[in-house]
Amino acid sequence: MDIWMSFVTDVGFPVAVTFYLLHRMEGKLDDLIETLHQLPEKLLSK
Repeated sequence: MDIWMSFVTDVGFPVAVTFYLLHRMEGKLDDLIETLHQLPEKLLSK
């Protein structure tokens, strides 16, 4: 049981930080994809 607690303690924090950063980046990537989809329309309208 001590091995598992050590594993969770050592790996748990980096995993939590990774998921937090991926969650934040997901919204920004969605905005980027939407902007790229709108780009051809904006270029044609000029």
